[in-house]
Amino acid sequence: MRRRLLIQVMAVVALPLFVAPAFTAGEGGGGGGGGGGGSPTEKCKKGEVWDKKKQKCVTPKYGMLDDDNIYQAGHDLAMAGRYDEAIAVLSLAANKQDPRILNYLGYSHRHSGRITVGLGYYEEALRINPDYTLVREYLGEAHLQIGDLAGAREQLSEIEKRTGKGSREYGMLAEQIDHFMRS
Repeated sequence: MRRRLLIQVMAVVALPLFVAPAFTAGEGGGGGGGGGGGSPTEKCKKGEVWDKKKQKCVTPKYGMLDDDNIYQAGHDLAMAGRYDEAIAVLSLAANKQDPRILNYLGYSHRHSGRITVGLGYYEEALRINPDYTLVREYLGEAHLQIGDLAGAREQLSEIEKRTGKGSREYGMLAEQIDHFMRS
């Protein structure tokens, strides 16, 4: 199992070589990014992200944005359901071992139906930071998606050890497990 996950992670590490060039060839131009509800990146046209320094939407290219901006844009795109765009943006990160980046790569792949790929990213993020409870919540949800109740409960137990039952992550995963058991 670990060997299979390692192979999947290695395959996914090559993803930026294929995704980033296609993404950076997208639409150009600028557009406003602020105002109203949602994040600035959510308001950008497809293929663009919000650049805090320039205060406008830009077409991201490798090295153009720092990893914090890349993380924020990827997070915002993932939360907006724009998973393939999130993957393309997150793949531009200089630090390929940033657990935040790995987490939202996992999240975006999982929600795009590539659950096994998502699992690989989550496992890698936890290898780097075993205390990252948001990854554990999402990993537990992924286990439920593939029908692995024991795996989800294991992540819930790990979250409880680290933050207790009062944390947001514990509550969210416990709710998902409850829903899974009722359906």
